[in-house]
Amino acid sequence: MSLQNLLAIGRLQAHQPDAAGISKLLQAARRNLADAQVVQVSADNRFDAAYKCIMQCAMLGLWANGYRTSTSQPGHHQTAIQSLGLTMGVAQPEIIVLDALRRQRNVSDYEGDPVSTATLQASIGQAAQLLAVAETWLRAHRPDLLTPP
Repeated sequence: MSLQNLLAIGRLQAHQPDAAGISKLLQAARRNLADAQVVQVSADNRFDAAYKCIMQCAMLGLWANGYRTSTSQPGHHQTAIQSLGLTMGVAQPEIIVLDALRRQRNVSDYEGDPVSTATLQASIGQAAQLLAVAETWLRAHRPDLLTPP
């Protein structure tokens, strides 16, 4: 399915990106990745911070392509993650892993299941990798949206 198709069925909305908004979201993703690595914090909260970084990177891809999720619709996290192939060229095997982390986040948040050390480490690694992809993609494809650090 294309981004245009997702727009047509109401899963996405048109969005006019601007450098200030992209900069704020990119800084938030970096902060969340840093927070996920603070060992004095519980595994559950570190996982949440890593997951927020992943979602912020997915939003960066959508925003830079002129879209945003329809947050009033259920499944907007899933839409954002599954759009990564279309927005930033993320490979399908990586999207599958990110979507599994999304499902784990739901189980943790809504059922209270604790986050394992392996899941925490996977989420931090995936967040770091996706943040690097987002930064590289933005520099290559939308440098007009980047403000100097």
